[in-house]
Parts: sequence; structure tokens; C-alpha cells
Amino acid sequence: MRDDGFTDFVVEVEGPLLRTAYLLTGDHGHAEDLVQTTLVKAHRHWARVQRADSPLAYVRRILVTSHVSWRRRMSTSEQVIETVPDRAGDDLQDRLATTDLVRAALRELSPKVRAVVVLRWFEDLTEAETARVLGCSTSTVSTHAARGLATLRRHLDATAAADPDTSIYVRRPS
Repeated sequence: MRDDGFTDFVVEVEGPLLRTAYLLTGDHGHAEDLVQTTLVKAHRHWARVQRADSPLAYVRRILVTSHVSWRRRMSTSEQVIETVPDRAGDDLQDRLATTDLVRAALRELSPKVRAVVVLRWFEDLTEAETARVLGCSTSTVSTHAARGLATLRRHLDATAAADPDTSIYVRRPS
């Protein structure tokens, strides 16, 4: 079966897509499902994806759009638990604790704002690239980014106030 480079493309981008999906969903299983759904959609329209200026950006947009629509559907049918009841104590390594704090803070954001924050700061896209992926204006990206960072700072400041040994800084984009 001829795939016109789709298999090579998947091998190249699966890791970055899975990372982005995990940051968006906060769950490995959901992230894998999201990447799988994204790749099925991309394969279905592979000729169009190949013609895009940036096939990765095109597929990343499919991923983000799929995530936002999943979140919309889930919000009416499932209840997401913010914290696991049997959470480990103070013996976690600092890095894992920081990662958990950032994930919890990301869960405070709406899906679109979270998508902007993930694409801007974790995927290191510019405002213009993020706007292109999300199909919105750069001013919308800027607004969502400002709101997202403000929410993250409030959440992380509250965490730091509760535990003075915690110090987390959200870096500003270059």
C-alpha cells in the first residue's frame, strides 16, 4: 500500500504531537487517543496536508481543534477530577512536584486559553504561528495568553503562599 510519505511523517512528528497532546489533556491515555484521532484525520486528508506550507502546523491545528471539541463534549457528559484522592506526600522529587503544580495550574484554564499557553510557551511558537494553528487573530492569541498567564500566576502564587518552599516562575516568551 502506497502512503505518499505519511508513515515517515508520523515517525517524525508523533513525539512532538504526543507531548503537545499530553500538555493539553494532562493524561497519557487521553493524549495517545487524541494523537491517534488527529493522525486518522490527517491521513484521511493527506493530500491536503502535504500541500500545506507546514504540514506539522496543519496537523497541530487538527490536534488542538480535536482537543477543544472533545473538551466541549466531555463537559456535558463527564466530570473531571482535579486531584487524585491518594496523592503522594512530601517525598516526591522537586521536579515531579513542579510538574504536577504546572499541570494543575494548566487545568484551571479553559481549553482555548490552555491551547494558547501550551503552543506559545511549551511548543515555543510565535503569536503569529499560534494564531495560524488556532485559526484566530494575533490579538486573540495575545488576549488569551495574558489571561492564561494571569490565571497561572494566581494559581501558582496561591500554591507558593500555601507552601513557601515552592518556587515556580512562568517564563515570558522571547
